Amino acid sequence: MYVKKVAVIGAGTMGADIAYTLALTNIPVVLRDVDDSALKRAQEHIQGLFAQRVAKGRLTAPDADQRFTRIVFSGDPAALQDVSVAIEAVPEKMALKQKVFQELDRLLPPLAILATNTSALSVTEMARVTSRPERVAGMHFFYPAHMMKLVEIIAGSDTEPDVLKTLSRLSEEIRKIPVVVKECPGFVVNRVLTASMAEVMRFKAEYGYSAQEIDDVIVRHQIAPLGPFTLADALGLDIAWDVAQTLQAAYGDRFDPGPELPQLVAEGHLGVKTGQGFYTHNRS
Repeated sequence: MYVKKVAVIGAGTMGADIAYTLALTNIPVVLRDVDDSALKRAQEHIQGLFAQRVAKGRLTAPDADQRFTRIVFSGDPAALQDVSVAIEAVPEKMALKQKVFQELDRLLPPLAILATNTSALSVTEMARVTSRPERVAGMHFFYPAHMMKLVEIIAGSDTEPDVLKTLSRLSEEIRKIPVVVKECPGFVVNRVLTASMAEVMRFKAEYGYSAQEIDDVIVRHQIAPLGPFTLADALGLDIAWDVAQTLQAAYGDRFDPGPELPQLVAEGHLGVKTGQGFYTHNRS
């Protein structure tokens, strides 16, 4: 299937990063959100990413401007009428994602592919609220999407092989490495990542180390490029908690992150986006 235009639904940091990544390779994009302020923040974020490439000499200013114009920022459902692939990037709540998929099913052409960027939820469950479950799959980017190369392509129970091939080719076109995986809670990467993050969060609670001390050791010994607490704050602690709960329900208490993560979320401290998480962040 030829992909002529892609929609990204949800203008948070992940949605904005995905839209930027598509536009960078000259693919027309509609970035849709019902919140005008979210669209404005996404526009500023994407402009900043293009400016960074220009500053590093990777793009000329006119070329960056031209690629930025490939993105339409819109809350209008009519903007989706000629989209080939829609990538949903809203929060990790099944009811919300199903509502988005039902709307996309009504608005998009019959052969359009509906993809979810979910970290851990069931693709099949989302697909079956639509009239086209065979055209639904997962396309899971990793944070930050404009830098991370891997994309998990997830088949639901009803997904046609052609859909997986199309999303894999699209991933390669935007210079990512697609890996087709089977559906299960957390898929492959987040099943491994969330288990390790849960263990280190429990370790912090048990032994009283600070987030900074643990992150410094992990980065200094090149175990990972980011410490787990820095990563969690960047991802959003609400998302980390949602994923942890999904995987704990599926696999048991080895995915229990301990008391601090749910406490921070309950207090509204969600990391970088609120200015406070495991760390204090300057939001200016």
